[in-house]
Amino acid sequence: MSEHTKTTGHGGAGRALLWVAILLSVTLLGFVTATAVRNNPIYSDRDANGISKYKFIEACKELSHDTEELTVGAAGQSIPLKTLIEQSAPLKAGDSIHADLEAEPVEIVEATQTIEGGGWSLTAPATVSVHSGGRVNTLGQLPLQCTHDRETGKTTAQLSLPGQ
Repeated sequence: MSEHTKTTGHGGAGRALLWVAILLSVTLLGFVTATAVRNNPIYSDRDANGISKYKFIEACKELSHDTEELTVGAAGQSIPLKTLIEQSAPLKAGDSIHADLEAEPVEIVEATQTIEGGGWSLTAPATVSVHSGGRVNTLGQLPLQCTHDRETGKTTAQLSLPGQ
């Protein structure tokens, strides 16, 4: 009975090659990550604008869903959306008003602009509808104007009537 084992000195070279491959992979991953961060369309200077672009867009979406506080700008006045809708037809018990941004995420990011002096501005279409049980009555589409003032740190949203 004989054991046939042979050892070679190639183990050290293979190990060195493995370390080189790992280092190259980590370097490439770091480069790709740095490039992606710089080219990120939602990247923003939070200090210059008071809030990040992402947080501003999320705040605008939340404000558009808060239809109890959402107003409509008409002839220099601010009218609550609920009041404006109830002028044409009173809401029934259980009815709720919805204002949903209808733009695609890419369009929302591209429409978000900086304001001179710091802050953000966004104008995008919002569909206004009344939900009654399982039925949805779409009333129409109005532009939603959302702004963030860097000095006050406040984000506001308001719908506009066409031609205003």
